[in-house]
Amino acid sequence: QVQLVESGGGLVQPGGSLRLSCAASSNKYFMGWFRQAPGKPRRIVAVINPSGSSTNLADSVKGRFTISRDNATSTVYLQMNDLRSEDTAVYYCKAWGEGTDYWGQGTQVTVSS
Repeated sequence: QVQLVESGGGLVQPGGSLRLSCAASSNKYFMGWFRQAPGKPRRIVAVINPSGSSTNLADSVKGRFTISRDNATSTVYLQMNDLRSEDTAVYYCKAWGEGTDYWGQGTQVTVSS
């Protein structure tokens, strides 16, 4: 069982920045951030491999968001810059591998003036 605890969400003005953190109880899995806006399906935002050497970002956030991980502390980060109203959503951390997956509880990000 992998425990995932997200933090760092909040209210920010357009153009602002936030950094989300996901503390995991294991660092051997692929990790990713997903988001779900009201009335919309959950969508992938960013993925990082277990070593941190490879990342992938959704086209909608490329150039603005960065995913990284610190395996010494088993923490995955999502640095979000130049936030837009369309980035408003609940952001979820996910870990997967070895035929299973785990989700965090989600953290709300609201971009509004």
